[in-house]
Amino acid sequence: MTIIPLSEGSFTIDKTKIFVPFNKEDDELQRRPPGSLLVEIQPFLVITARDIILIDTGLGFSTPEGTLQLHHNMTTKGIEPDAVTKVLLSHLHKDHAGGIQDESRSMLSFPGAQYYVNKKELAFAIATDSPSYEPGMYSLLAASEQLVELDDLGTIDGYINYEMSGAHSPYHTVFTIKEQRETIFYGGDVAPQLQQMKNRFIAKYDYDGKKSMELRSEWWERGKQEHWTFLFYHDIKSAFVSI
Repeated sequence: MTIIPLSEGSFTIDKTKIFVPFNKEDDELQRRPPGSLLVEIQPFLVITARDIILIDTGLGFSTPEGTLQLHHNMTTKGIEPDAVTKVLLSHLHKDHAGGIQDESRSMLSFPGAQYYVNKKELAFAIATDSPSYEPGMYSLLAASEQLVELDDLGTIDGYINYEMSGAHSPYHTVFTIKEQRETIFYGGDVAPQLQQMKNRFIAKYDYDGKKSMELRSEWWERGKQEHWTFLFYHDIKSAFVSI
């Protein structure tokens, strides 16, 4: 399998849930509002023998020329948006789901793909008033024939396993892709950065911080035994790590 990170850049985020660009060479985290977190926004392409899979869809920002940044980043890597066959959504927070629709906001951004999301997560995202979500953004997806609503546990096409983890958000989902002897694991925002896998702590921004902590430890130990490759959506240094 081939992994292609699609970084949209580094940002800080505070209690306002607004993502502010951060230049790692010139900006200083200490000058951002108290409690600001420094994160990368990094969807992934995973190319398998059967599919071109996009995992989460970034912020939905556009380039100065008006092109969806996610599309631009893909084409610079030699992949056309029409070639994507599956879009896996861990959850629908706006930094993970902003690119589900194209720059016109009138159609889904990947016309040849099926979009997979937990059905409870979609219902929650549409109904909530949380600033982490943008309810108006999900109606197009909810009405689309490209939507595949997931249960809490199952398998897609015999080689992509999914499980509703909760922990970061109530219906957050993680994915494991297995092909031949390779295993790629995506823990979304329960396992967003490499350093978090190695240190036990409870994050205040999680729906259930204790559960997130325990799941990270469980996944890391299992990954070491089974030689997983972990994808890290918010890590500013390590996009993915094989152990």
